Amino acid sequence: MPVRGRGPIQSSPKPKTPFKVSRTESFAKDFKSLPKEIQQRAERAILLLTQDPLYPSLRTKKMKGTTDIWEASVSMSYRISYQLVGDKIILRRIGTHDILRSEARS
Repeated sequence: MPVRGRGPIQSSPKPKTPFKVSRTESFAKDFKSLPKEIQQRAERAILLLTQDPLYPSLRTKKMKGTTDIWEASVSMSYRISYQLVGDKIILRRIGTHDILRSEARS
C-alpha cells in the first residue's frame, strides 16, 4: 500500500517475520504472581516485542551491567527482561524494578 509523506509516494516496508518466544522458569513463576491486569498488559507487550522489539511504547533499552540482556516496559512500574538469540526472544524475568536489579547482577 502506498504511503504518502513528503516527496514521492513510497511503498510501505514489508512486515517483519515475528520472533519466536520462549520463557524461562523464572519468567513463568514471576508471571503467575502478577495481578491479572498486569498479566494482560504483559501479553500485549510480548506481542509487540515479537513484532518489533524497538516499538516506542516498550521503551526498550539494554540493561546496565549486562552485555546481552534487554528490558522493555509493560507499564510504568513493570518491566520484562529478555535476550535476543537469533530469531528467538527469551523472556527472562518480569516484575518491578527491584526484580530487574537482581537480574542485572546475575
